[in-house]
Parts: sequence; C-alpha cells; structure tokens
Amino acid sequence: MTTAEKKDPVRIGVVGLGMAGTIMIPVILAHPATVLAGACDLSADLRESFARDFSCPVTESAEELFARSDIDAVYIATPHQFHCENVKLAASYGKHVIVEKPMALTLPDCDAMIAAAEAAGTVLVVGHSHGFDSTTKLVSEIVASGRLGRLRMILTFNYTDFVYRFRRPEELDTSLGGGIIFNQIPHQIDFVRTVAGGVRVTGVSAVTGQFDPGRPTEGAMMSLLELEGGIYATLVYSGYDHFDSDELHGWIGEGGQTKEPRHGKTRAQLRSVADPADEAAMRGKVYSYGGSLWKQLGFRGDRSDHPHFGMAIVTCERGDIRPVPGGAMVYGDGGPEFVKLDPPRAGGGRSEVLDELCAAVRDGQHPMHDGAFGRETLRACSNILLAAAAGLPDVGTWRE
Repeated sequence: MTTAEKKDPVRIGVVGLGMAGTIMIPVILAHPATVLAGACDLSADLRESFARDFSCPVTESAEELFARSDIDAVYIATPHQFHCENVKLAASYGKHVIVEKPMALTLPDCDAMIAAAEAAGTVLVVGHSHGFDSTTKLVSEIVASGRLGRLRMILTFNYTDFVYRFRRPEELDTSLGGGIIFNQIPHQIDFVRTVAGGVRVTGVSAVTGQFDPGRPTEGAMMSLLELEGGIYATLVYSGYDHFDSDELHGWIGEGGQTKEPRHGKTRAQLRSVADPADEAAMRGKVYSYGGSLWKQLGFRGDRSDHPHFGMAIVTCERGDIRPVPGGAMVYGDGGPEFVKLDPPRAGGGRSEVLDELCAAVRDGQHPMHDGAFGRETLRACSNILLAAAAGLPDVGTWRE
C-alpha cells in the first residue's frame, strides 16, 4: 500500500442538488481519495431522494452542513449569486471548498472569498471547468516542454444547444449570471489560460449576440484575448442549436460520451413548455438529483473518450497541437504525430478537480485553479461584456 493510499480520504459534502451537484456525486463516489459525506438543498423532495439513496446526512441549510465535524470539504453548486456567501460561511467553519464556475459575479466578491479562505487557512479550488480535462493537461505539457518553441496563438470554438436547454428565469438574466458569458465562456478561458501556464488576460476585443428575443441573454460570442507573454487567443461560441461542433470531434460529447446528432431537437423540446414556471419545473425533472440526468449517470464510467469543449488548435512557433479523441495531434516539422492518452477516468475532468483538492488538503500542494485563478477568469468574462458593450456590429475593445 502506498503512502497516498494510507492517508484518510477527504470527506465531501455537496451544497446544492441541482445539475452540477448531481453530476459531481458519482465522481466523488468513484474517486479513490474522497468520500461522499453529506448534502444540503432547500428542496424537501431532493433531500428525500438523496436520503433514500445514501446513508450520509442531508440538511436543508448550508450552515447546518458546514457545522458538521464529519465533513472536511464542501462542493458548492448553488446558483452563482450565492457562491460568495456560501464560500465565506464554509471557510468560517474551517471547510475546504470547491466552488463551481463562475467563482462569483463580481470581483469584490471574489476578493472576499479569497480573503475568507486565507484567514481560515482553508483550500479554495474553482471548478469544474474544462481547464481540468486530461486533454488540456496533455496539451499544456507539450507546450511547456518547449519542443515546439514559444506558444503564440490559440483558437477555440464551440457550437451547442445551450440557449434552448430548460432554464430557471435567472439563467436568462445576464445580471444574475445567466447566458453563455458566465456559464460557458469560463470553460474556454480556463482552457486557454491553463495551456498558457496560468497567465493573465491583458486585453479583450469582443462582440456578443442575443439572436432570440425570447431568450434575452448572450447566446453567441466572438472574442480576441491578449495574454501576458505575447500570446493571443480567439474564442468563438454559439449556443443556438443549429450546427453542433461535436460533429468535428467524431460525435463524442462534452463529457466524453458517444452521442447522436440532435440538430434542432432541444429547441423543439422547449416549445413543449407553456411558461417560465413550467420550464423551471422541467429543468428540475431533467437535471436535479433523482431526475433523468441522474438515471443516466451510471454510464459515466463507460464513456467513449475524454471530456472536451468544442474544438481547439494551439499554435507554437514550430508547430500546432489539436486535442482529438484519445489524445492530441501534434503537427511539427517532421509531420503529424498522435500522442495517446490513457483511457478516460470515471468522472472525466471533474475527477481532476478532486485531484487538485485532495493534493492540496492531504499533501499541501497549492492548486493551480485557486481563488486567484478563478478571479482572473471572471475578470476576463466581465471584460468581454465590457468590450462588447458598444453592441453589434461594432467590435469593442478593453485593455489594461
């Protein structure tokens, strides 16, 4: 038995039994260094469903969960506007924290969260994002090796059905963290910044689009990021359920699962609901704990491939790198080379989130995706909105 295996597992409580919490539960169960130790949610129905499946405690209030001595860390998966309050309270009870992206909705809230964790001496990790994926790590290692020279440019684009998935009203309100800028673009920014070694974003040019008046928030974006070290990244995202960029990834979905083409089906499904209350109810039935998503999660350990987020090409001075099914293609002076990854782990990139937490809690390794990293990603997202404030068709620019 290795030294790592002899260490006590990290006992984790899940705060919020909606979509993010539901997806993380089987990952915690599958991870060799973590234990599912509890959960909380305001919904009595969700608490009852959880209690039927697990013997660990489930509470109504987050504070009641934080106060338990048999929980070491918490995974905060509440709506974005509550992240700051939840993180500060968890830190006051000495709990280590993983908080879902976006870290918060304002930079002062990020600062307060970082300060609370530092004062308490607790670990703060911001995730899940696709900055944690195995393919992201592989590309980062190839870049860092220097074999292709300096990193110069990154292109990443993703076309999905995001806008037409069932939503709660606040998820269509940008001021409350709705739309793609706070929910999807952090994945792209984290990929770019992780590949670039965690550097800061120093300039942004951007346009955003709200193409459907019935979904009044940003559903499309194109931006050019300037990063420290003379690195530039182009980000494109559209969530209007027409083209699906997974077609270019062999119909392997975001989570690494095999998928079938569904062009327009999410929009058609949305037309079956009558009003926002019905839509919110349907969202709960599909995505919350015990819903149809939970019933599908038993297949997560038998995924076809590694998680990914659309398409990406990373350009260095002497070659390009492209994440592909099974690993990455490297296009250098000697021609194409396939670099293979080991088979995917149960939980995909979320397992790597737990790796960072456990390495920090059990081994004292400072996490890469810490509060400062999460704050910088939020700053970039906010500056995309700022740069695009002039509105289409003008291209706005923000620069330090």
